[in-house]
Amino acid sequence: MSEKEHRAVVAVVRCTDYAPGPVRHAVEHGVELLGGVERFARPNERILLKPNLLVGRPSERAVTTHPSVFAAVAGVFGDHGCSLSYGDSPGFGTPAAAARRAGIADRATELGIPLGQFSSGEDVPFPEGELIKRFTIAHGVLSTDGIVSLPKMKTHGLTRITAAVKNQFGCIPGPLKAEFHARLPNADLFSRMLVDLNRCLRPRLFVCDGIVAMEGNGPQGGRPRPMGVLLLSTDPVALDATICRLIALDPMRVPTIVHGHAMGLGQAKDIDLVGDALDPLVAPDFDVNRSPRSTTGGPGRWSRVARRLVVPRPVINASRCTRCGSCVDVCPVDPKAVTFHGERGAQPPVHDYERCIRCYCCQELCPESAIDIAVPPLGRTLHRGQRR
Repeated sequence: MSEKEHRAVVAVVRCTDYAPGPVRHAVEHGVELLGGVERFARPNERILLKPNLLVGRPSERAVTTHPSVFAAVAGVFGDHGCSLSYGDSPGFGTPAAAARRAGIADRATELGIPLGQFSSGEDVPFPEGELIKRFTIAHGVLSTDGIVSLPKMKTHGLTRITAAVKNQFGCIPGPLKAEFHARLPNADLFSRMLVDLNRCLRPRLFVCDGIVAMEGNGPQGGRPRPMGVLLLSTDPVALDATICRLIALDPMRVPTIVHGHAMGLGQAKDIDLVGDALDPLVAPDFDVNRSPRSTTGGPGRWSRVARRLVVPRPVINASRCTRCGSCVDVCPVDPKAVTFHGERGAQPPVHDYERCIRCYCCQELCPESAIDIAVPPLGRTLHRGQRR
């Protein structure tokens, strides 16, 4: 096989707003740059559209895939004669409620696209997995012939960014996702699981919504950041590495990219960009964790004391906390690493950092953006020393 055949291709398509016409044109152009819709599906095939529906939030919050991107991709594949469905397993609430609040459900109803069953699933053996040999996959995924993944470009406390590779985590029914956080208590193990999941599911195409991305305290509590771009690829590792180039982040600091490349999911370096020029779109001041240090500790790498003193940890901002208890509910550790002291809701919850595995589920799913990720003083000192 030639060197050219080994290289990944990412289509870069500039798109500055969510008006339906320009978004549809941008999606059509990106698909054509990659070989046309017929490369990804045949007429009458059952295709699942998999948006990011982390939690039900209005589209202007930049938490979820924008309805215009969903509708544009649906239009391209629907016009090709595909039988479409959609779905995701959110961190909170039901798939239907999350889709309704994000504006996806209304567009799906207009287009006659049903919501798949993402509240339950079946065990799927994956003997080729390097870390995970069996996944429970949502019925809404298993009832289709192929997946078109529609990630959102955002920052993430555990993996620094979340986009193409991580989007497939929503193909696992909700309660089971917390078990993976508890079983895989560091970023490297968790990322290897995500790579195995992608190798198991093999989405046919990724269309990433970066028209308005999220920076800062993502993937829910950050700030919308206009980036004016759609990224399309068959290679999730290459797509995520291209996002890193857009935000001036070293892709080798993103564990899903590092392990995705090493485990054969995709290319982190040998990438051909087609479409619009990338350099005018780069945002070097994008607010993302650029620290060279790991985002988590774990057995065999950090002692418990070192993790407590060095590794970034979730911190509750009492002035923003509404004492709803969401952080307590989603904590996957038993006993809980964040709890109420006294009556539930009387005071903000408190973290026990001896128990905390630094999965950042509490920060990810806090509905009030009241949990930040802070580096302990010793960790900040070591970071400064590394930069000298």
